[in-house]
Amino acid sequence: MSTTEPAGAAPSGPDSLLGPGDVRELAARLGVRPTKQRGQNFVIDANTVRRIVRTAGVRSDDVVVEIGPGLGSLTLGLLESADRVVAVEIDDVLAGALPDTVAARLPQRADRFALVHSDAMDVTELPGPPPTALVANLPYNVAVPVLLHMLEHFPSIERTLVMVQAEVADRLAAAPGSRVYGVPSVKAAWYAEVKRAGSIGRNVFWPAPNVDSGLVSLVRRDAPPKTTASRKEVFAAVDAAFAQRRKTLRAALAGWAGSAPAAEAALVAAGVSPQARGESLTVAEFARIAECRGAGA
Repeated sequence: MSTTEPAGAAPSGPDSLLGPGDVRELAARLGVRPTKQRGQNFVIDANTVRRIVRTAGVRSDDVVVEIGPGLGSLTLGLLESADRVVAVEIDDVLAGALPDTVAARLPQRADRFALVHSDAMDVTELPGPPPTALVANLPYNVAVPVLLHMLEHFPSIERTLVMVQAEVADRLAAAPGSRVYGVPSVKAAWYAEVKRAGSIGRNVFWPAPNVDSGLVSLVRRDAPPKTTASRKEVFAAVDAAFAQRRKTLRAALAGWAGSAPAAEAALVAAGVSPQARGESLTVAEFARIAECRGAGA
């Protein structure tokens, strides 16, 4: 028997999704043990998969990109609803097994599935039509950089729903003034309207993580905040402001602007108090600050 043989084939419908026994059986056949290094926690509850697909609003004409499909629990649920699914997987064994699992569990949809064996951070193009949605159970240790990378390089992604560690979900969806508002919050808001879309308990994963998870919805803006500054320039201001978040912006942005007086000039020109702190600013205000850099020079 091949070590890449998937869990037994099942007809389309509820049984086409992977249950706890299927996940463990498939992992055993592949010799897979989830690793903390890659933040792997496999979804073993079919109802949770259906909930994610439903919350993501996956449509029959969607081209969905999934990051970190693992053993394929969510992949199968997405394939039942979307037009096409492209999965990006870094793990050699998991990447090798996933097409077989799809072919066995959803043979009539196998031609609608594509696999990219790569680190998501290296992916700048995907096979087939441009993706319209991103749905993923993101490994907690790389969730934010992967999410921002995909939003940057694939502007065709209109809607995103990611499952991440609850703390990360709170940070991504935080509003200005919140205690957890920070770099992820501002950078995600550059691309999209961001909100929490639900909570996920620990018992739907194998192995069960030590933290709860949350769903985050991102609906892409028609355009980023209007500014003559580039995205990189705006993000550099954001990074500087939160690198020393306890300091006033006049002090925190001194290095970025060249001096404290230069930072103050940019802030005043942008209509922002030099005594404010980064946690109180919207992404549009950061964009104005970046645009006004060099004011009074």
